[in-house]
Order: sequence, then C-alpha cells, then structure tokens
Amino acid sequence: MISSEPANPVPPAKAIRVLVVDDSAVVRNMLCRELAKDPSIEVIGSAPDPYLARDKIVALNPDVLTLDIEMPHMDGLTFLRRLMEYHPMPVVVVSSLTAQGTRTAVEALEAGAVDVLGKPGSSYSVENLSADLIQKVRLAYRARLTCSTPAPKRSPKPKGAASALATTEKILAIGASTGGVQALTRVLTELPADAPGTVIVQHMPARFTKSFAERLDTLCQVRVKEAQDGDGVFAGQVLLAPGGYHMLLRRSGARYYVQVKDGPEVFHQKPSVEVLFQSVAQTAGRNAVGAILTGMGGDGAKGLLLMRQAGARTIAQDEATSVVFGMPQEAIKCGAAEHVTALPDVARKMLDLVRQMDRDVNSVAASAH
Repeated sequence: MISSEPANPVPPAKAIRVLVVDDSAVVRNMLCRELAKDPSIEVIGSAPDPYLARDKIVALNPDVLTLDIEMPHMDGLTFLRRLMEYHPMPVVVVSSLTAQGTRTAVEALEAGAVDVLGKPGSSYSVENLSADLIQKVRLAYRARLTCSTPAPKRSPKPKGAASALATTEKILAIGASTGGVQALTRVLTELPADAPGTVIVQHMPARFTKSFAERLDTLCQVRVKEAQDGDGVFAGQVLLAPGGYHMLLRRSGARYYVQVKDGPEVFHQKPSVEVLFQSVAQTAGRNAVGAILTGMGGDGAKGLLLMRQAGARTIAQDEATSVVFGMPQEAIKCGAAEHVTALPDVARKMLDLVRQMDRDVNSVAASAH
C-alpha cells in the first residue's frame, strides 16, 4: 500500500500520462476531472472496458492506469493479471469493491496493482477521493514493476495445530510497504512449516490486514494470522500487525509474545516497521533475523540498524526486485543491512542466517567444554 509519502511530494519532471478505465461514463468523467486538477498529471484518454483499454494502452503508452473491477466483457482482476503478465505497468485500482470487500483489495494487490482506492460513497466524498487519487497516481508513477510468480497452493493445515507448536528462541521480523503484498507472499510461501516465529508489519489500513492474513494462511505452510494483543510467537506461526495499531515484540521468561497497542504514527505509519524493529532489537537481540522489503520512505531503517547493533542478522531487499526502493535504500545507506538480497532469495537467506546462528551457538558451547 502507498501511504508513506510526504503530503506535498516533488512533482515529476514531465507530466504523468494517465489512462482511466471504468465502465461508467459518469465515473470516467469524474476521475478525469479530478486528476486534471493536478498540473503534474495529464489524462490522455479513457476506456469503458478492458478490450478498449488494451487497444489504448498499445496506442497511447500511458505511464499509469486507473482500473475498475466490475466491468463488462472481462472483470478488472482478470485484466490486471493479464496486463501484468504481458505488459507490466503501474496500476491504481479504483472500485467500490475495494471499499466494501477487502478480500478483493488484497487480490488486486497480489495481482500487481500498486495501490487500491474505494469509489465515493456514504462516508467517502469526491473531495477525499480527489486528494487520495492524485497522491496514489503520482506515487504509482515512481514504482518499479517486477514480475511475480503466483503463490503455490498448499494443502490444508490441520485445525488446532498452532496451539501445539513449541516456542522458539529465534525470531524473524519483516517490514514492508508499497509492493509488499506480493513480496511477502513470495517470502512466506517459501517458509517451511517449522520456520521460526515471524512478526511482520505491512503498511495497510485497518480491515485490510485481516483479509491479507487470511489469504496468506491459505497459501503458506506456516500459519498466518492478524495479531491480537498477547499472541504468542511460535515456530510455524506468522503474526501480521493489524492496520491502525502498532505491534511490539515482548518476552516473558522463555516465551515471546506481541503487544498490540494504539499510539501516534511513526514515520507517518501505524503500524510502523520502526516500532516493531526497535522492540525486536531490545527483546530478541542476537536471536533475531530482520528483513526490510520494498516500500516508500524510511520507516524501519533505524530500527533495523538497532537490530544489527544488538547482534541480529539483517537483510535489505535489492533495488532490482523492489517495486519501490525507498525503505531498503535507507537501511543500506545507514549501515543497517548486513546483506542486500534479491526477493527470490530472501526466505532462503533468512533461514540460512538462522542456521548459521545455531551453528555459532553450538560451536561456542563445544569450545566451552
């Protein structure tokens, strides 16, 4: 999700060329009118369905596409998936379904949309949409599109298995923002069922995180859930910070658990990667591996540095595979990243570092005898 950009970003050197796709003439006109209010945006055309949109993409080569979900001839999600396969480009989904059904929003992000936005309704005005749409289009223009591999389907996990999982002394901590839905899906689907307990902050509004966690849980060998205050951190379980709340790692004796709490935004975010990483540095120290993935801004860079200084092993996603290189770049600049790793290798690298930590502990124990 895009949400970490300053209120008044520096305009691009040239106008952002936008194509608007929506089956409603009223909505097309409204979106074109609102986008035209920003001098850095040029609306180069509109289309009422995916087939005409395809022709105009070829003819006009827009920089950014706004896309509805409910359309004739082909639904927006199917079109988005085909577009990302054959002609990847920044897409902002604008649909009533993304406001009403968060599962649709998560599916759009998984399919490759840079961000999603609900259409005006009873509690969301045209004025609100105008400001949000302009910001999201401007930030989508700066995103780097990467090809993604669909997440593998996993066999159903037995009910109640999480409660029988043993506690773990190792912690995986991950932070992500723009492009993070696809990145996290890639990383988490490659973790084995007995992976170390994992805590994650993905910049997302409230309500979206629960749907995202449920979706991941159907795809992964590990169990994935939206975190609740007091949840234990177990091997084989992933806790995703809920939208609108910060999540911190805590420890009581040998047991790790999370604290979910309200508070001011940090780096314009709630949940904040910085808050999570600082708590991991304090609580787990050298027993943790941290990874900062694709995202706008600098949330989490200083926290990852604190983790490294506390003895944790740390990773930043590389520029080539990041949709937006902001957060990883800031981590690399400040010396927080011990390793710079391409997205397809992040899961393996985290697990390798955990195994290396175990070998180091065993080596020290052996030498003591």
